Amino acid sequence: MNCIVIKNIPFDLDFEDLLNRLRIKKGTEYEKRIEELVQEAEKNANLKVLYKLSYIEDKKDDTVVIDGVKFSSRILRVNLDNVNRVFPYVATCGHELENWSKGFSDMLEMFWLDTIKELALRSARTALTKELKDKFELDKMANMNPGSLEDWPISQQKELFQLFDSHEKLIGVELKSSFLMTPIKSVSGIFFPTETNYENCMLCPRGACPGRKAPYDEKLYTKKYAL
Repeated sequence: MNCIVIKNIPFDLDFEDLLNRLRIKKGTEYEKRIEELVQEAEKNANLKVLYKLSYIEDKKDDTVVIDGVKFSSRILRVNLDNVNRVFPYVATCGHELENWSKGFSDMLEMFWLDTIKELALRSARTALTKELKDKFELDKMANMNPGSLEDWPISQQKELFQLFDSHEKLIGVELKSSFLMTPIKSVSGIFFPTETNYENCMLCPRGACPGRKAPYDEKLYTKKYAL
């Protein structure tokens, strides 16, 4: 399947959620300034997503071949045990928002803007999950990202981007030699249908993580993924 681009994605930011994340009280000067920044961010945001439907061609103990590209990860392999099709993707907040945010030098405002851009990226991913569920009639999905776990290193970004055949340029994303992406607030990975609950966080022992979506389960790897 050819790559599909999602554009004109609304920046759906929950202002109260933003204030809670930033620990800002209502009725303060800080709140007023953040509201101004959000309004400016919404004007500059150009959220975009690139994705495709891909098929699994081969599976070994700790490798999986997707559209002719080999990925090495025991966890990814097990998660795709009963799966035949997957959805590689790249989502970004866009160069427009990134370049606008570079015009600020106040450290506090830069911190606020980083969170605003993170929520913009979340809006892009939300648009993707909605399209996948609606278009492909998927009930439940999970997601894995190169670099989120030691088992699937960030160096496999190279293989993931091979699936897009340079079409990531359509949304302005570039993969650097460090395997990081520009714009900075971009994310790549693979969505796949599942019947169980899975989050990378379940296998990550890192404490005090602001982005944690699920508690760490120290027994999960041994129980489900160990050979």
